[in-house]
Amino acid sequence: MFYWVMKRIFLGPVLKLLFRPWVKGLDNIPAEGPAIIASNHLSFSDSIFMPLMVRRPVVFLAKSEYFTGTGIKGRLTALFFRLTNQLPMDRSGGAASAASLTAGMEVLTHGGLLGIYPEGTRSPDSRLYRGKVGVARLALQAGVPVVPVAMIGTDKVQPIGKRLPNIRRIGMIFGEPLDFSHYRDQAEDRDIQRKVTDQIMFELMRLSGQEYVDEYAAVVKLRLAGKAVEPAAAAELLAPPAPASGSTGEPTSGAGNGGSSGDTRTADDGGAAAG
Repeated sequence: MFYWVMKRIFLGPVLKLLFRPWVKGLDNIPAEGPAIIASNHLSFSDSIFMPLMVRRPVVFLAKSEYFTGTGIKGRLTALFFRLTNQLPMDRSGGAASAASLTAGMEVLTHGGLLGIYPEGTRSPDSRLYRGKVGVARLALQAGVPVVPVAMIGTDKVQPIGKRLPNIRRIGMIFGEPLDFSHYRDQAEDRDIQRKVTDQIMFELMRLSGQEYVDEYAAVVKLRLAGKAVEPAAAAELLAPPAPASGSTGEPTSGAGNGGSSGDTRTADDGGAAAG
């Protein structure tokens, strides 16, 4: 109820008036049934603007820190995220991230729309970074289509670290649904998960026009902050996403190789949270 009231009566109309969002390809979102909406991630406000324009409710996986804050501000933030259909996502990798993805699977099982940021965190410099395979695991296990969406200009509205937004127009482009059902019996294959993820990232790169960076955004953020980068976090360097060989959503054979070591698995799992 809170979600609907804020979207239709209070927050939604004000945001539409101020930021005049333009949208292309909105009809690519299924009118009913489960689907994953996979988006690039330029700004905190992506999780506000995109659901605002989608007719159906969108449930996002958001970083768990938003739900564990202390003090009045922390509690209000946690309450807001819960009331706006967002679920906590542990981004530490491995078993913790896998457990968090279970909540996303429940959304899909009940026929809902699940919003995911394959990069796992906001881009530090408006470029597109390597996707983590959590989005592929969910898509393959649930057998649902993936709708890529490119957010345009939200990094200019609310850059990282800026609390008050700049009033300017933003946009979004929804691509055609990607069907990976022909891979469903290989849902646990790491190479297939990487291929599917690469195809999703290629579509995001094509729709957004962003430069692709062959590295995890989280690693770049650590480096920019002068912090040590764990070897596992920097593992499995991949070639830029390659376009599909046809219209079936299947990546070409050169779209990247999935690693099988324990370190790489930990670094590459999850990657769905906003933040």
